[in-house]
Amino acid sequence: MQEQKIKFAVVGCGHIGKRHAEMISRNEECELVAMVDVKEHQQLNIDSFQVPFFNSLENFLASGIDTDVINIATPNGFHASQALQCLDARKHVVIEKPMALNKQDAEKVIYKALNVHKHVFTVMQNRYSPPSVWIKELVESGRLGKIFIVQLNCYWNRDERYYKPDSWHGSKDLDGGTLFTQFSHFTDIMYWLFGDIENIRSRFGHFNHAGLTEFEDSGFVSFDFVNGGIGCINYSTSVWDHNLESSMTIIAEHGSVKIGGQYMNQVEYCHIKDYTMPELKPTNPGNDYGAYKGSAQNHHYVIENVVAVLKGRAAISTNALEGLKVVDIIERIYTSGL
Repeated sequence: MQEQKIKFAVVGCGHIGKRHAEMISRNEECELVAMVDVKEHQQLNIDSFQVPFFNSLENFLASGIDTDVINIATPNGFHASQALQCLDARKHVVIEKPMALNKQDAEKVIYKALNVHKHVFTVMQNRYSPPSVWIKELVESGRLGKIFIVQLNCYWNRDERYYKPDSWHGSKDLDGGTLFTQFSHFTDIMYWLFGDIENIRSRFGHFNHAGLTEFEDSGFVSFDFVNGGIGCINYSTSVWDHNLESSMTIIAEHGSVKIGGQYMNQVEYCHIKDYTMPELKPTNPGNDYGAYKGSAQNHHYVIENVVAVLKGRAAISTNALEGLKVVDIIERIYTSGL
C-alpha cells in the first residue's frame, strides 16, 4: 500500500508562495490541496497547479478540505495572526520569514503551537547553502578558536521597481522594515553561528527611499556577542541599479574567513591554521524575480524537512524558538536606534 502523502495548502500566491507550491508539487511525498490569496485567481498566474482556490484563509479553513500543513507566504504583517488561525484549526504551519514583526506576537504563536501540539516551521532556507553548511561545521568544530570580530555587510538595490505603489513592500505595518524583509536571512545565519547579541548600538539613514518606504533604507549596527567577541551589521538597500553583496567576515583566533557574493553564496577567503578547505558543492543561482533575484533556491530543503519531521525521520531544521530569536534581535536593533 502506498504511504500516505503529506497534504499542504499555501496561503499567499506571490513569488514566494508560488515557489512553495512548486516545491510541494515536485515532492513525491507531498500533495498540494489548495491555494489561498486575496487577489482574484486570474491575476495570480497559478493555473498550472490545478487545485481548489480560496480568497480568504477563513473560507479555506471552513471548506473542510483535509490538510496537514499550511504554508504562510503572505505579507509579513499577517504572518503571526494567520499562523494562530491555522494552529487553532489544528494544522501544522510553515511560516515564511519573518515569523512575526515583534517578539510578543512570535511568543503567542509558540504558545498556541504548544497548546495544540502542532509544529511551527520557520523558513530560513539560506542555512542549506553549501557555504552555510560548511561554515557552521567549521565554527562548531572549534577550529577557528575564539571569535574576535564578525562583520555582516548587506548591500542591495531596492528601488521603485520593487517598492511599487500597489505593493505591501515599504509599509511599516505589513513590511516591518529593511532588516525584516531583506536581511533577516543573514541575521539568522549570524545567530545560528554565534548566538545572541547584547549592548546593541544602531544608527539608521533614509537616503533615497523617501516616498517609497515608511522606514530606513540603511543602517550601522554594532554589538557584543553573548558568547564572546564583537560584531557589526552594515546594510543598505540604496545601492544603485542592482545588488552589490551580502557578506560575512570572521576574524578569529586561528584564522579568518569571508563568505560573500550577492547572497552569501560563495567563500571568498579562507586562511586557517593547519586547515585545508574542502571543495564545496556549487551553490544554485538565485531565482530571477522580475528586476530582482532572490535566495529562494533552497526552498525544497524546507519542504523535505517538514515531511521528514512529520514522518518521524528528522528534527526541525529551523524551529520556532530560532524564528523568535531572529525577530527579537531585529526588534532590539530597531529599538536601540540613535
